[in-house]
Amino acid sequence: MQRQADDDGRVLRAVAGHDPGDGATDEGVPDVEQLLLRAGRGDSHAFAAVYDQLAPRVFGLVRRVVRDPSQAEEVTQEVFVEVWRQANRFDPARGSAAGWVCTLAHRRAVDRVRSAQAATERERRVASAAPRDGWTGYDEVVEQVELRLEYERLDRCLDGLTNLQRESISLAYYSGYTYREVAELLATPVPTVKTRMRDGLIRLRDCLGVGA
Repeated sequence: MQRQADDDGRVLRAVAGHDPGDGATDEGVPDVEQLLLRAGRGDSHAFAAVYDQLAPRVFGLVRRVVRDPSQAEEVTQEVFVEVWRQANRFDPARGSAAGWVCTLAHRRAVDRVRSAQAATERERRVASAAPRDGWTGYDEVVEQVELRLEYERLDRCLDGLTNLQRESISLAYYSGYTYREVAELLATPVPTVKTRMRDGLIRLRDCLGVGA
């Protein structure tokens, strides 16, 4: 664990001091898929190049979810720590590098929002609870468990979609991107995004048991 933490810190420090021009060749910068594959093999310079290419996009996506700029910066850093740790799991046959990273970013951002909302709600309930109401704590636990089960159910249904369906729906419905913006983020034609999103929503509806 300590070695992993040291590696993460070393890479992030390298990225923080990285000049976007470093490592460029006469042939130009490799595409982000190749860079991410190299990062998955432990190439910190390739990871720094991935950061250069995707950090502004990730920050923008995260900020649209969490709203607060300082929170967005923290989440963005967490995302790239996760990218470094899990880069070896990236499979270009299953989707684009940008889409894979943006999916990680969206999940991290949503988790941060849910955590903040849960903390705020707990504080509100504690403040408003009657001291002698012995059933208040039980009701709170039941409600929180039910809400968590709903989130878990939705996550399981989302995991049943294709990568493109899941990424498109997450970006459009959870992060507020337009069809065109989703298409640009995922490097996919707009008509394809619309079709995959429609098919994915139908599968989500069936999985969740929602009537047509």
